[in-house]
Amino acid sequence: MNNETTNEEIENNQATNEENFAELVKAVHHNGLVALRQHFDNVEARVMNQEIYGPVFVFQVKDDSDNGYACGFFLRELVAKFQSGNDPAQWMASFFIELMKTEGGRGLPKPPESEEEAKAIIDKVLVPQCIAAVQEEFAPEQVHAGLDWNEEHGAVFEAGFPEIRDGNNVCAYPLHLLYTQLLLNRDPADLLLQGMYKIREEHGMD
Repeated sequence: MNNETTNEEIENNQATNEENFAELVKAVHHNGLVALRQHFDNVEARVMNQEIYGPVFVFQVKDDSDNGYACGFFLRELVAKFQSGNDPAQWMASFFIELMKTEGGRGLPKPPESEEEAKAIIDKVLVPQCIAAVQEEFAPEQVHAGLDWNEEHGAVFEAGFPEIRDGNNVCAYPLHLLYTQLLLNRDPADLLLQGMYKIREEHGMD
């Protein structure tokens, strides 16, 4: 086997993989529209490519007064939901039902134009919102919630239960993941709360 054949095979494989991936994105886009149309009459969708997380699906739903509400989802989470057999339409619709509590529509937040602006959003919105949500969810229990540094992921938001002495007592998520969630009109604290309930489960606390 010479190099030419090998290179050609590699290129063919890459092309097939790209085609399969494009088909997957198309299928998820379609399934998302079908799922949301079970709950809402006016649904639109677009796919953005996010540098770190790949394709992000932004769906917009309009209410009876023609106000638009937008929310974004990652490819992997939608694929997992559609394959899980649990009601993905209900799950997706729940985000819009929550957003519709804001009268007059709610589009995606405007992305920051500078690093200073991004830092201000993290310091003044993201971090306080996550701390408040964690404390509120588990009150009056003592919880740990705040920023930390991870060698592999950089800045992370960490939350946990100081009272647990043996085994894992914290969950941590990269700050940029929580920040991306915020920009997609998703509640970044949801991930932290899920992680914390998992810790409680592991320790037989619930």
